[in-house]
Amino acid sequence: MNRLTFAGLCFATALAAGAVAAAQQLPDAPAKGFGTSITPAYEGWYDNADGSHTFLIGYYNRNVRQAMDIPVGPNNHIDPGGPDMGQPTHFLPGRQTGVFSITVPKTFAKDQKLTWTIVANGEPMTIPLRLNVDYNVSPFTGLEIGNTPPSLHLFEEKAAPAQGPVAFMSKAIAKTATVGSGLIIPVWAEDDAKYSSGTNAPMTAARPPVSVSWAKYRGAGEVKFDNTKLETVKGGKVDEPYVGKMTTTASFTAPGDYYLEITANDYSGPGGGGEVCCWTTALVKVNVTP
Repeated sequence: MNRLTFAGLCFATALAAGAVAAAQQLPDAPAKGFGTSITPAYEGWYDNADGSHTFLIGYYNRNVRQAMDIPVGPNNHIDPGGPDMGQPTHFLPGRQTGVFSITVPKTFAKDQKLTWTIVANGEPMTIPLRLNVDYNVSPFTGLEIGNTPPSLHLFEEKAAPAQGPVAFMSKAIAKTATVGSGLIIPVWAEDDAKYSSGTNAPMTAARPPVSVSWAKYRGAGEVKFDNTKLETVKGGKVDEPYVGKMTTTASFTAPGDYYLEITANDYSGPGGGGEVCCWTTALVKVNVTP
């Protein structure tokens, strides 16, 4: 089952503290079923307590009927310092927002940049990542109503939570599995269940406070997930603190090392509905044996 996606030709407008970030234009090439490009997408950047900065990055796969695998190397590289800086090698169809992050030191200057290049079907696409003030975002607190991202507890209910777009490979939970049995992944989710449309309009249709999806992030074989629906334990309505749980089994077609990404969206929806808040990502590293 693929991660929830939304298609579009522009980045969403990001709200920074006291300012509105300018919308970045994705190239005008139309989406196709197969045979076209994948464009990196720069969502914005934020400051960390230690003075470092983090770039938040996604992509737009115009091959809307085809997921693609592009290994790190000539066709998938980040420079300087790469080619491997923790980017995905498996690309789901459509627009995928805030899939991974790169942290740079506090000495990273305003005139410095990183570039991510993806070559899909012979079409190279590159974006620069700079500390432009217009793209300073707040992915951990929604500025309008103080919304916060869902908290995810993986494998154990009392495990330290992941909250916000924190899918760094260096922080991935390490597990083992076999091709025959797969990997059972229990998940608990919590959220403040705050909701705003930006216009104060109510929801036009009921939806769950938290929606969760799994996707392969890296790995040689295919991965299937048998369940991505949370069962409500507590709450279920706007402004009622929410708790949900589910158990997913990831099945693998071949042995090897994999990274699996979980994404949890709250009422804001994919990409935070344009506010660049509030969703959560986390990675699981799986060594799969025959």
